[in-house]
Amino acid sequence: MGDIAKGAFSGAWSLLVGWILPTAVNLGVFLLCVWPTLRTTSYVTGTWPAQGPKSSLLLLTGSVLIGLVFFALRTALYRLLEGYLLWPSRLAAWSCGRHIRAKQVLKKRRSLILLANKERRGVALSPAEQTRLSGLRADPQLRRHRGGDERRNMVRRALLGERLRRYPVDDEQITPTLLGNAIRRFEEYGYNRFRLDSQVLWDELVGVAPDPVRRQTETARTNVDFFIALLYGHLLVAAAAFGALFAASTNTALLLSTGLGLTSLAPVWYRCAIAATDDWASAVRALVNLCRKPLAESLGLTLPDKLADERDMWTKVTRLALRPYGADSDALDTYRSRPTGS
Repeated sequence: MGDIAKGAFSGAWSLLVGWILPTAVNLGVFLLCVWPTLRTTSYVTGTWPAQGPKSSLLLLTGSVLIGLVFFALRTALYRLLEGYLLWPSRLAAWSCGRHIRAKQVLKKRRSLILLANKERRGVALSPAEQTRLSGLRADPQLRRHRGGDERRNMVRRALLGERLRRYPVDDEQITPTLLGNAIRRFEEYGYNRFRLDSQVLWDELVGVAPDPVRRQTETARTNVDFFIALLYGHLLVAAAAFGALFAASTNTALLLSTGLGLTSLAPVWYRCAIAATDDWASAVRALVNLCRKPLAESLGLTLPDKLADERDMWTKVTRLALRPYGADSDALDTYRSRPTGS
């Protein structure tokens, strides 16, 4: 019963903080800045109750209900911002190419800062490093960054590395948006390192994870959910503010400032969501690293001594989960644990 209560409380906390709280914030802005204009319209005057406890209860209920709707639609809301949903194929391909080039530029800038810093400190560069430094200084992609980067210290290089790590390792996994790439980098982590597809085996991984690891994963995602809900709510309230400009009686200055202010804040919350994925990525990395062995044991498998063999095992486990049983499925027998006492 204690484990069930903990799980229920954790799920409720994620729902409350990640979706209902930002919805309440956006409804508060709506009531303060947009609702006074809409209340003067004949339809709203005839249908909405007067101010009082009943009205407050309806507003509280609205926050919960809209938050629940957002929670139910969170996969679609994420996919839209990640570049998977409603993106024209040509636009998605162009944006993916742009992010691949941006990733390459970040790699080159880190190399330039490292080599220029060594040269500035009087450290002798090897012939290969000298050739590399000359090539970077002549690279047209670095033209607008070269002057500043050559004077940067290693702290700046570390910050560029932080941005670089928000991209997937494999260029084939690049997505059209920054948020999509920041999420895809930890979705591919298990597969890239161990051939363990954490997306396919997610429920199995979470099922064997220790409570602290599981809670950290949920908490980290809640932080991202909060900014995503805030972003979508801001856009909806901004749309309502711009639409209210056509009402019979309007406070034009207030509605315009509300709409423009919320629209300008949406990119801020988008960047905050990207930054918050760093904790989410760390939690998923810990989940994969710590729970591979318990997962293998729970599946009746023995984790091999060699990494190459482990990668082969997880490839076959993933294949067995995705495909119907076939003749090649018996290949997993190599890694099956011997029954106790045999």
